[in-house]
Amino acid sequence: MPNIGDPKCYDFSHHYLTQQVENSLQRLNTDYLDMFLLHRPDYLFNAVDVAETFNQLKASGKVKHFGVSNFSPSQVSLLQSALDKPLLVNQIEINIHNIDSFIDGTLDQCQQQSITPIAWCPLGGVVYPAWGNTFSATDEQRIETELAHQAQKYNCVPWQVILAWLLKHPANICPIIGSTTPERIVAATQALEMNYSHADWYRLLEARNGHSVA
Repeated sequence: MPNIGDPKCYDFSHHYLTQQVENSLQRLNTDYLDMFLLHRPDYLFNAVDVAETFNQLKASGKVKHFGVSNFSPSQVSLLQSALDKPLLVNQIEINIHNIDSFIDGTLDQCQQQSITPIAWCPLGGVVYPAWGNTFSATDEQRIETELAHQAQKYNCVPWQVILAWLLKHPANICPIIGSTTPERIVAATQALEMNYSHADWYRLLEARNGHSVA
């Protein structure tokens, strides 16, 4: 436990990472983890040291595969440069409010290196306010109007349109569906069956931006 007055920080040291794996194994009552993600980058991480820790965890059979969360493309490249095995996922915020990954190279890198982008908060900005929401009431109304139009066209509800919008991207975005309601989970899978059009994808982007694509 941190001491009073200690700063908030992230720690990718060998001791901390291996201890967190052991803690997870105990909590889950299992012998191994299918996937171990580094959540939020430690700005002081040494890629070679992290790679060695990963190698030891894999050799021990305690972790099968590795990924990251909230890493920039350069941070992914740095860590991958020291690894023998590929990173399999990058878990990042992707939703109608936060489209940074479309333009900062994150999704391009995911396609290039076959890294699966896992979208946290995928319905942010629609079903609930996105993290650090900056939408104005006018923005929200414009998006709501377009979503209502598309929901009618595809015979679904607006939040299913958002999932289809994310799934349309060729990086194969995998939205995290946080619901524990079986009916809602089944409803979410309907987005997989929608023949969502290229034009509608850009119509929703235009509604989000308030202007056409430059």
